[in-house]
Amino acid sequence: MTEIQTISGEKTAPTGGAGTLKMGLPTMMAVCIGVVIVQGAMISGMQGIGIGGLGFIAAMFVALVLAQFNAMSFSELSLMFPQEGTLATYTQKAIGHFPAIVAVFSGYVVVAILAIPVEMVLVDAMLENLLPGVIPEKIVPLLILITLSISNLIGTDVFARIQNFLAFILVSALIVVGLVAITGLGAPYPSIAGTSVDWSFTNIANFSFIGLVALSMWLFVGVEFICPMINEVKNPTKNIPLAMQLSLVMMFCIFVAFVVGAGLYVNVETLLGSAIPYLDYISAVFGKSGLAIATVMALAATCSTINTILASVPRMLHGMAYQKQAFPQLKASNKYGAPWVGIIMISSCIGIAYLIADVDSLVTLVISASTCWLLAYVVAHIDVMVLRKRLPNHERPYRTPFYPLPQVLGIVTMIYIALNNSPSPEMTNTVFAISGTMILLLSIVGGLWVKFYMKRGLFEPDMD
Repeated sequence: MTEIQTISGEKTAPTGGAGTLKMGLPTMMAVCIGVVIVQGAMISGMQGIGIGGLGFIAAMFVALVLAQFNAMSFSELSLMFPQEGTLATYTQKAIGHFPAIVAVFSGYVVVAILAIPVEMVLVDAMLENLLPGVIPEKIVPLLILITLSISNLIGTDVFARIQNFLAFILVSALIVVGLVAITGLGAPYPSIAGTSVDWSFTNIANFSFIGLVALSMWLFVGVEFICPMINEVKNPTKNIPLAMQLSLVMMFCIFVAFVVGAGLYVNVETLLGSAIPYLDYISAVFGKSGLAIATVMALAATCSTINTILASVPRMLHGMAYQKQAFPQLKASNKYGAPWVGIIMISSCIGIAYLIADVDSLVTLVISASTCWLLAYVVAHIDVMVLRKRLPNHERPYRTPFYPLPQVLGIVTMIYIALNNSPSPEMTNTVFAISGTMILLLSIVGGLWVKFYMKRGLFEPDMD
């Protein structure tokens, strides 16, 4: 394995193991799609179409534009500093090690550890519906987690094959469900009992759809998970921005077809009140076989997300360890170039959270932690603006078009969405309390780490 020299001359993370093949654009898009199209996103989309009808499609378009702004900032930053630490690397160069540590741990590590168990719980529920009493509780999701952990330990070659397969199944299933529903090729359009989805332009004409942008944003967050793998992809200068941008457009088209189809077959009460509304939707379209199709989709979505998280987050920590921002043990990699300590640590934390946490409390924790994820996007936009001034002559293989408009709009809208992230007013105080506590605890630990272990100033940029 070879090591990269940073602009300060210090060594950072190895680039990969012997014989590791570089990932092409299709695999990169599979990574981007795999972490975004999750069961939570499908449920959010169905709730959105139930609330806003055609107005939700407009909100989705606005969210797509905002997500492209996020992708622009991450493209510029990742190609300036092509290292595994990603946001931590960019932020340490712009505003210091302390915000770098807090942004990554609160925005990515904690979110991953809390969000994946919720996906695993949903899979367990789907399997119990499909095969009641046949499979012991919680066994299958744990086996999936263990299997994907092992495959990621073998390296990116195996990861890429699995990810391509999972993304193909997931995307194909979503497209088929959406198109069959819209065209009516499955069950005939039903006479919907209850409240039908509003297909009028009212919510667009009066701009009330703006209130749905926060909900629709969850259909487009996460494509930046390809950035930690920048040293393992082909032609990153071209393919990193292209993979994120094309993936976002593809997901917009897929989700539009999926949610429009849902609105043709399911009433608003079910869209908003069902624990797993996409199960009701697919069953309405395909009849008795709907449960099996929905279970396959749930399995593919969860496996794809776990696979991507285990490939990306440990590499973030791997790169951070080389900058002394995380435990030095996380620098370890095996003969395949896989950061094995990080993979085992993240996998173990996910497994423990899945086994001991109550699903209702996990959902609240995920919503709270996801607020920090949005703030991580704010940090990325700030990094771009600060580095444009502090390193004006640094090589930028990708430059954000229309700078600084995407960054300014990105900062304002991400803060707005974070403040409106709670699904209900009564949950708002709880979400903000948990988010604040998370950031406070991580700030205390991060501050002590930077001050006493790294012996650096909290907001001292690493500009050497």
